[in-house]
Amino acid sequence: MSQISLNTTSSVTSADLGPSSSLQLMFAKLQLELSETAKSQALERMDYISKQQEEQKLVSSMLNEARQLQADAANESDANKAASGEKDSTMMPVEMENYFKEHGLAYDDSGVSRRQNKEEWDLAITSLEARLEELGTDTQQQMVYIQDYMGQYNSYLQGANTQISNSNQTLTSLAKGQ
Repeated sequence: MSQISLNTTSSVTSADLGPSSSLQLMFAKLQLELSETAKSQALERMDYISKQQEEQKLVSSMLNEARQLQADAANESDANKAASGEKDSTMMPVEMENYFKEHGLAYDDSGVSRRQNKEEWDLAITSLEARLEELGTDTQQQMVYIQDYMGQYNSYLQGANTQISNSNQTLTSLAKGQ
């Protein structure tokens, strides 16, 4: 009996299972090919999830920073600003503003600077919280897909093994003349 080889980077070839004059071996080859497809799709989803988790860390970090900047804006006590009627504010970091623009997140950008007062930070924080929730939901959905692909992989692999076993039994029976 020949060895079955599965390369993670290529498909199953005719040399993997030998000549395929048997319908059982042809079906086994098909099952192995389908299992490889499911495996590669699961790996792609895993890479995507990894990227999503990195972005979740970034958003979480920005959310903490925004909350701190909001607290700082609320705690500022500049007598001149209070006397002039200006609201206390803090500056939004450039990286945060770029992230907001890149992902279409809402924040108050009506001023000429990136200064945000306590109320304006509320909008930015809400946007970051929504983005974080969106990323979390997407990650969970991707994990469901991975579980599905893993189930397909196992099913196809089991089907291939069953067909190979059946083929071996048929050949053994023929060799014994039964």
